[in-house]
Amino acid sequence: MKAYKDMSRDELLSLKAALEEEYRTAEAKGLSLNMARGKPGASQLALSMPMLDAVNSTSDMKTILGNDTRNYGDLDGIGECRRFMADMMEVKKDNVIVCGNSSLNIMYDTVARSVAFGVNGSTPWCKLDQVKFLCPVPGYDRHFKITEVFGIEMINIPLYEDGPDMDLVEAYVNQDPAVKGIWCVPKYSNPTGISYSDEVVRRFANLKPAAEDFRIYWDDAYCIHHLYEDQQDNILNILEECEKAGHPDMVYIFASTSKISFPGSGISAIATSPANMKYIMDQMAVQTIGHDKINQLRHVRFFKNIDGLKEHMRKHGELLRPKFEAVLDTLEKELTGLEIGTWVRPRGGYFISFDAMPGCAKAIVGKCKDLGVVLTGAGATYPYGKDPKDSNIRIAPSFPTPEEMLEATKIFVLCVKLASIEKLLEE
Repeated sequence: MKAYKDMSRDELLSLKAALEEEYRTAEAKGLSLNMARGKPGASQLALSMPMLDAVNSTSDMKTILGNDTRNYGDLDGIGECRRFMADMMEVKKDNVIVCGNSSLNIMYDTVARSVAFGVNGSTPWCKLDQVKFLCPVPGYDRHFKITEVFGIEMINIPLYEDGPDMDLVEAYVNQDPAVKGIWCVPKYSNPTGISYSDEVVRRFANLKPAAEDFRIYWDDAYCIHHLYEDQQDNILNILEECEKAGHPDMVYIFASTSKISFPGSGISAIATSPANMKYIMDQMAVQTIGHDKINQLRHVRFFKNIDGLKEHMRKHGELLRPKFEAVLDTLEKELTGLEIGTWVRPRGGYFISFDAMPGCAKAIVGKCKDLGVVLTGAGATYPYGKDPKDSNIRIAPSFPTPEEMLEATKIFVLCVKLASIEKLLEE
């Protein structure tokens, strides 16, 4: 295919006219397709329905240690659930606190705790003149919303195929005491799908922060979300690497079963050092009597162990794979060689990241919306919703059916082509 930038003005105008005819045809269909957020589809949710029968009114409600899950107790989570989440997160049980239904909630609480009370005895962030967070971009919009709502200054860090720009991370963290944290999605990153290399993880563990209360916010949301059985990304254990480097307190790891069992009704956990755990637990003891232990018991009895979880996630992969491939195959077929967009073929996670020509993302998302295809808002993958290049678009293939994804991607490709031609004609 001939690259659009190499076409003459007449060629572009001729192609634009043909694409506008396709656009009018698509408009007449009156589609209503949503690939804006990473919601599991109905077939994925059906996989977990037997969990609702794992605990009922005739069940023994006691833990392995004999604690009654119907009553108070086990502030850090029931033992077998701590073991289950530890195995999923590839950490030791003693480093895990099981919380409520959302890891986002834990992340919010962790930032809020730091703002109000400080980190392990350090000055509360609310009493500091300046607090900064590093934000690998493109990244997860809800991370950025947390730091934004607390008035924390966010700094963009480029995200490459092996992880964040570590030269820049080291420069900020090691030299600026106002830098208190960094958001990370280390495996099948949201939205790019990349996983951090061993070198990047080791460089994180060997940071020498200017701030004693600096923490790595390691959101391992997709730690077990593989699309292919024979092609799975593996990353080093950041908690172990931090311990080796002599910085055991420097990281918080977050995870949940939100996209494994039931979003909104799953279980979540934080894994960190004993010192961090004590500080967190002291605050939790004031905040709550305990999280939903019956739900923890339900999850453990349904999945049984890490092998049961892996088998469950294999089924998820089988359902998700055709949806991802419908998008990726269409992008490759329709856009390869045109030089109007780039994308990554992820091996796991929930998203496909598309980089359009600079200045085109908002136009593409707007055109798709007019044709009944809803995408994540342009700019959402950057702090403050401001993509400096107006280029990145996050595609979430999980919720529609494979057939709907194919239809939606054809619309997306049409809008990419039209917006790109319009941009070139402007120039």
